[in-house]
Amino acid sequence: MNFVTIDFETANYAKESACSVGLVKYHDGIEIDTYYSLIRPPKLFIIPEFTKIHGLTVDDVRNAPKFNKIWDKEILPFIGDLPLAAHNAPFDMGVLAAAIRKYKLKVPPLPYFCTLHLSRKTWTHLKSHALTALAANFDIIYDAHNALDDARTCGKLVLMSANKNKTPNINELLSLLRIEMKELS
Repeated sequence: MNFVTIDFETANYAKESACSVGLVKYHDGIEIDTYYSLIRPPKLFIIPEFTKIHGLTVDDVRNAPKFNKIWDKEILPFIGDLPLAAHNAPFDMGVLAAAIRKYKLKVPPLPYFCTLHLSRKTWTHLKSHALTALAANFDIIYDAHNALDDARTCGKLVLMSANKNKTPNINELLSLLRIEMKELS
């Protein structure tokens, strides 16, 4: 059970508008490290409705580093060679890919999987598989739409699914549930 969970919050509808990122690293099914950073989006503008969701304002991110300043030195070394997991991965991996393209950054192949898909296959009886609904269902207390807390909650779901399915590692879990490991490259 070695993997890294990732979550982004965005400033507006532009995919590259990441304004915060949270990552949590798991080794042998145990949380061993975290990374969180505010990010100054390319255009310094946060839609007021988005602020209502994640609580971040322009003043919060004005002096934050741009994505290109933290990618090579902080985020990529944190991830290392571990697979990424994200709840609703098309969104978070889309933000990551857009930020990488925006700043013309190099990216090694990054394997990833979606915990929304994983939760739908693990807990088929639940009506909602939104992160907030799953957290409420499993009594996980967290600060919704805080990138680090979202990433941590995502990791808890991976571990709970592995436990429920009695699988010792990510590849076996994904194989059992017939979930494809995708790759961002």
